[in-house]
Amino acid sequence: MTEKGDIIMDSMTMQSKTNGGGGSPPCTLAIDEKTDGDGEIPYDPHAHRQLEHPTTNTETLIHLLKGSLGTGILAMPQAFYNAGLLVGAICTVLIGIICTYCLHILVKSQYILCKRVREPVLSYPVSMKLALQEGPHCLRMFANISAPIVDIFMISYQLGICCVYIVFVATNVKQVADYYITPLDVRLWMLILLLPLILINMIRNLKLLAPFSQAANIITFIGISIVMYYVFDQMPSPNTRDLAGELRNFSLFFGTTLFALEAVGVIIALENNMLTPRSFGGYCGVLNKGMVIIVILYVFVGFFGYIRFGPECLGSITLNLPQEDILAQVVNVIFAIAIYITYALQCYVPVDIIWSTYMKKKYENSEHRLAIEYIMRAGVVLVTFLLAVAIPRLGLFISLFGALCLSALGIAFPAIMEICVLWPDKLGRFYYELWKDILLIIFGILGLVVGTSTALIDIIRSFQ
Repeated sequence: MTEKGDIIMDSMTMQSKTNGGGGSPPCTLAIDEKTDGDGEIPYDPHAHRQLEHPTTNTETLIHLLKGSLGTGILAMPQAFYNAGLLVGAICTVLIGIICTYCLHILVKSQYILCKRVREPVLSYPVSMKLALQEGPHCLRMFANISAPIVDIFMISYQLGICCVYIVFVATNVKQVADYYITPLDVRLWMLILLLPLILINMIRNLKLLAPFSQAANIITFIGISIVMYYVFDQMPSPNTRDLAGELRNFSLFFGTTLFALEAVGVIIALENNMLTPRSFGGYCGVLNKGMVIIVILYVFVGFFGYIRFGPECLGSITLNLPQEDILAQVVNVIFAIAIYITYALQCYVPVDIIWSTYMKKKYENSEHRLAIEYIMRAGVVLVTFLLAVAIPRLGLFISLFGALCLSALGIAFPAIMEICVLWPDKLGRFYYELWKDILLIIFGILGLVVGTSTALIDIIRSFQ
């Protein structure tokens, strides 16, 4: 199942080669030979990227679609239960538009920064630091701490995904196993999964997982098709469902939808790996085409999934399928296998950030370097395991990490970056860009505070 981790992995590999000077020759792109004001040829980051395996527009679109068909889309019926049929459909589209726009300004801001510092690729944390160094004076004091802050959010988000995956796999396995053997607590299934999770995370060369990942992609599409078969079987009338949910539950809808739709790491990685990166943006670009399809799919699954199961919607729609049906059991098993394989790919991101940014220099000359790295990898798995055991609530987990991390990474931070990149004389007439970005920052902060607090309160209540 190709999700966010494996695509980010390719981007990190490519980035290290562009910065290190090795690798195959860069993709051939036309370079503007006109000189700038200083008599120099303008630097084009796209022309200086060194890509081993650049992706075409179609391949990039497929990666974008595959990376979005994970646990998030399976949680959309519960999200619609929290928001209501009408409000859920409208707000999913609106959140999709906001997310897409913020991804556009993030990619655009990074491109401008790459041109200024004459680098083919910049990571998200480095881009944030460079932007703040050139922004308003009141923000420049935060430049040095911005990179580790972005790293913390990225690590937290990826670890959150891993926690969601552990809960998802354990819950789906339990759903099937309980029908045949004495029911076990979901935490015991997590404990049973701990060793396999540690072992799969010991694979340092994730290309070894590529065949399994492709197989997981195929069975994921098959699984979603089977789920929709159950959804349209014995469909009740839409009139039996609420058009609008309770106001306090809307923040849970927001967090779940943001978790499902927002894919900051994927977007940056995909654009960095394109053969023709200029085709990524634009009104009819790859990003807009992909997000339109994704939003339609999410509204489709959420809308009809809520109509079918109503207030009984669980954190994953697979858990609403009849436990005694063999076909439903097959769906639970194949999704569990697909997400288990994807766990290693998702875990690669925090492992790479922690090792490359904070540990590699200290231990690269140590004779125990490999042992230390393996211990760190096992430690990351153990942290996600303990969090999952402490809070085995799939739907609330998704809402929590969606609101906590993606409100910042996907909405507020890109808006801050754009303000700094355009500062002080490119903010548009009447400072249009400034006011627009300030509204996005406020929206992101509200989503973070309200969504996180509501999810935490509901998590606490779920144990009472």
